[in-house]
Amino acid sequence: QVQLVESGGGLVQAGGSLKLSCVASGRTFGSYSMGWFRQAPGKERENVAAINSSGGNTYYADSVKGRFTVSRDNAKNTLYLEMDSLKPEDTAVYYCARGRGRFVNVLSGMYDYWGQGTQVTVSS
Repeated sequence: QVQLVESGGGLVQAGGSLKLSCVASGRTFGSYSMGWFRQAPGKERENVAAINSSGGNTYYADSVKGRFTVSRDNAKNTLYLEMDSLKPEDTAVYYCARGRGRFVNVLSGMYDYWGQGTQVTVSS
């Protein structure tokens, strides 16, 4: 069983920055792609960023491209999401998830383990 624990969420003013972390249990972190999803009240969960197992290939949703950066440290079993120039519409619960294989995936059905989520609130 893999456990994913997110941290780093909080309240920030528009234009500010936050860095989310996701620590994974187990010894296989470096063998799987990872993703960051978010879900705002009344909206569907969306994939905002993903990264392949080695960290060499990434995906970003159009809504966050140029503002968010996904990265990973396989030696530390940790996934990161650096969020800059935050907007009120970025307010959501952010989840990290483990992909079912090595390659970048966008669809939530291609992820098998999920963290509990961390709240990000951006005030205007």
